[in-house]
Amino acid sequence: MTVPEIWAGLDIGKEHHHCVVIDEKGERLLSRRVLNDESQLLELIIAVLSLSEDVLWAVDINRGGAALVIGLLLDHGQPMVYLPGLAVHHASAAYRGQGKTDAKDAHVIADQARMRRDLGILRPGDEVAVDLRLLIARRTDLVCDRTRQINRLRAQLLEIFPALERALTLTNHGPVMLLTGYQAPAAIRRTGAKRIETWLKNRKVRGAAELARTAVEAAQAQHTALPGEKVAGSLVARLAKGVIALNTEIAEVDALIEARFHQHQHAEVINNLPGMGPRLGAEFIAATGGDLAPFGTADRLATFAGLAPVPRDSGRVNGNMRRPSRFHRGLLRAFYLSSLASLRVCPASRTYYERKRKEGKNHQQALLSLARRRVNVLWAMIRDGTCYQEAPAAVAAA
Repeated sequence: MTVPEIWAGLDIGKEHHHCVVIDEKGERLLSRRVLNDESQLLELIIAVLSLSEDVLWAVDINRGGAALVIGLLLDHGQPMVYLPGLAVHHASAAYRGQGKTDAKDAHVIADQARMRRDLGILRPGDEVAVDLRLLIARRTDLVCDRTRQINRLRAQLLEIFPALERALTLTNHGPVMLLTGYQAPAAIRRTGAKRIETWLKNRKVRGAAELARTAVEAAQAQHTALPGEKVAGSLVARLAKGVIALNTEIAEVDALIEARFHQHQHAEVINNLPGMGPRLGAEFIAATGGDLAPFGTADRLATFAGLAPVPRDSGRVNGNMRRPSRFHRGLLRAFYLSSLASLRVCPASRTYYERKRKEGKNHQQALLSLARRRVNVLWAMIRDGTCYQEAPAAVAAA
């Protein structure tokens, strides 16, 4: 990439952005605060291009409130680089003055883009990758909401019926469905195991007989009605219905993720890697934008995933290897979980894992080593457009 004539730094905000344009000497040519509105952003782009058409834009956020301005710049064919907010924060300490303003941050962004040559050009992910990123973010929110709801449900049930709370696994569908209709020990004893079993079967609960018997046994262990039992029971029922609703929505989002994943050009290749599957494959595409070209090499992809340790040496202390402080946790999760799943279905992965264990690594270390190796494998598969081929035992053990 040739050196531009001017640099435009954008400090991204929810309602307003601040833009500062500098020349090759770092002199400020323009400083403007603009509303996050299409017409005002277009006016800003025209104003900057009037200074020079050879401009490099830099942003400190690459999604959310920055989506509109990034979309407009891409429509106008403008090159952009991304400077993480943490890097801007650290760099600002080297500039004069201790105050923090949007104008100063925008100037720091522009000046860092002027001086640094290691910032990659910001490329938009393909439409499938963007859709998967949105769907996975929604699924993550729903799973977190479900965990909070289950914890509230467990705490509420513990106040009135500790024996039942202890006996039920509330991460399973059947016990939660039971609590939508039965919460108090007296009501469970009065109804009896046979009628509860029938009630559960009508709601298509698996293992209805065993679950009904467990509920009745818990009810036989508690004959004392605790204060607030009626109100607490109604709250338990509400919370249980909320968990079921969240489970339903998560299943719907999972179906959307799987369907959208299979529409990606690399879906067949990614899905063919043992242990990956549609959901983890979708997380991989969402994290990488569906395009490996910006990474350049498998080593850079591994660094982005937090699987390539970096040295942290000082003075006489050397050989200190640590995980990088900045990496994509979603991508690390995809490789880690797929590696764990591959141990059951892929002999080559199992052989490599066991070799690392014999070298003295613990389970997690051996699994991370396997994940790092699988980065190279998936990179080669996508590069060549080929599906996974099991290596001979002698090669896999090498």
